[in-house]
Amino acid sequence: MASVPSLASTVQQRLADAFSATLPEAGSADPLLRRSDRADFQANGILALAKKLKGNPRELATKVVEAIGPNDVLKEIEVSGPGFLNITLTDEAIVKTLAARAADDRLGVPFAEHPGTTVIDYAQPNVAKEMHVGHLRSAVIGAAMVEILEFTGEKVVRRHHIGDWGTQYGMLIQYLIEHPHELDHEGGEVSGEEAMSSLDRIYKASRSVFDSDEEFKARARDRVVALQSGDPETRALWQRFVDESKIYFYSVFNKLDMEIRDPDIVGESGYNDMLEDTCRLLEESGVAVRSEGALCVFFDDVKGPDGNPTPLIVKKSNGGYGYAATDLSAIRDRVQNLKANTLIYVVDARQSLHFKMVFETARRAGWLNDEVKAVQLAFGTVLGKDGKPFKTRAGETVRLVDLLDEAIERATAVVREKNNEKVALSEQEIVENGVQIGIGAVKYADLSTSAARDYKFDLDQMVSLNGDTSVYLQYAYARIQSILRLRGEAQPVAHPELELTSAERALGLHVDRFGETLTDVASTYEPHKLAAYLYQLASLFTTFYAECPVLKADTPAQVENRLLLCDITARTLHQGMALLGIRTPDRL
Repeated sequence: MASVPSLASTVQQRLADAFSATLPEAGSADPLLRRSDRADFQANGILALAKKLKGNPRELATKVVEAIGPNDVLKEIEVSGPGFLNITLTDEAIVKTLAARAADDRLGVPFAEHPGTTVIDYAQPNVAKEMHVGHLRSAVIGAAMVEILEFTGEKVVRRHHIGDWGTQYGMLIQYLIEHPHELDHEGGEVSGEEAMSSLDRIYKASRSVFDSDEEFKARARDRVVALQSGDPETRALWQRFVDESKIYFYSVFNKLDMEIRDPDIVGESGYNDMLEDTCRLLEESGVAVRSEGALCVFFDDVKGPDGNPTPLIVKKSNGGYGYAATDLSAIRDRVQNLKANTLIYVVDARQSLHFKMVFETARRAGWLNDEVKAVQLAFGTVLGKDGKPFKTRAGETVRLVDLLDEAIERATAVVREKNNEKVALSEQEIVENGVQIGIGAVKYADLSTSAARDYKFDLDQMVSLNGDTSVYLQYAYARIQSILRLRGEAQPVAHPELELTSAERALGLHVDRFGETLTDVASTYEPHKLAAYLYQLASLFTTFYAECPVLKADTPAQVENRLLLCDITARTLHQGMALLGIRTPDRL
């Protein structure tokens, strides 16, 4: 089905037509429509138009209103102040638009006009290392943007740029050669915890030997050379570490209710064969120059504390490659091989300078241009209740698995406490809902905050039924499902002839904004705007529920019309939450 024009776009078009009919000399003037507290919309475009035409704005506004005349969309247009138009829609227009949205599987949300290919780089853990709270935001924000962009019709390529290369692998591999059974497992499948336990044990043991035994240290460094030169035995052992780490990664991402696919994992090692060519291209084009033996790119506006230019080092003086060489090679691959129009990097804000320099280098080299852009979706730090970076009581980084387990435990306790004879959840439902609410709480707390800002991790608040939490939204959805289960033979049916209450109008107008909200989020890469929209939707439904009886409404037509409002609100909540990666249980 074709997308459904929003009420805002319908009003915009009606006003634009009236402007053209009344004031041909104005051309295609913008009515400058916006939401208003005084009416449904306010249009301010006549002020600028009057200035251009040297006319009286109130007189011009009055002419425009007269040209529109009576119609089925605009109930009332009031000329206010120096020439503002306060616009109130007809109840009929609201109900008809909602009915059209309800008839469509996509709720009438339009596809992007010019979809392209976007590569999103997110969820980037390190091989042989525990995932901690710092890995949470990249994964959650990136996964939400993938879903939102795909829903708008964009072709999205996921990329997980895992840390799977570097000097530490010489130490790990050499230790495994000398202790060959350390990664062996007895019995069947290995759990994520078991995999991480083995990796952690080997890392600590190899580090201890590396720091205390000079001969082992020398062998480990030789092993790095063997790894980088492609020695088959060394590469095979390196792959064992990668595979063991993936077992662990997948277990954590599975707990986060997030799908990470093997082909999408292209770590630092995936670009090794491109590094030398990348350096050659940069040097031959003059983008990079030799400085004290290193291959560097300089920038006029990037200087160190001493006032001297701080370069981006692409190749070190000892012949080793910096992170920049890998990141620039990844850009080449994503633009030239994956044919991307947009590259999004969901990366910690503390890496902003690095990516600013990398993107500028890629522009100078011609890999990025007016048709191909790169964006860092920078995110802030997860803080504890004390406002400091989130740590354990012992001052250590919080393991991500522990944090998720505690969220599930707290949420399950809330569900169990709220369970009663009326709801009568089974033990299995309590456990399942606890997982969905706990993980949803963690994701929503992250996504409801602007990515660029730090946010406080407070589980007590996250699983609260009150305030801006995912639980509040999930309960609103479950409440609607309860109404729909009790409706008997009554169906959600539109009745445009009915007069709406203020609570019905407010809810209907907000439901209608879903499509324009998604369009905005997809273009600005700000998923917190979708979270804010959904919270407002749940709040407006709560007001509607308190003021407007649904199944006990005055007439059968009113019952059906209110069921339509309930149904489309639930579907909008469900779809919006799904785009954020959050489940909506039917019963709570």
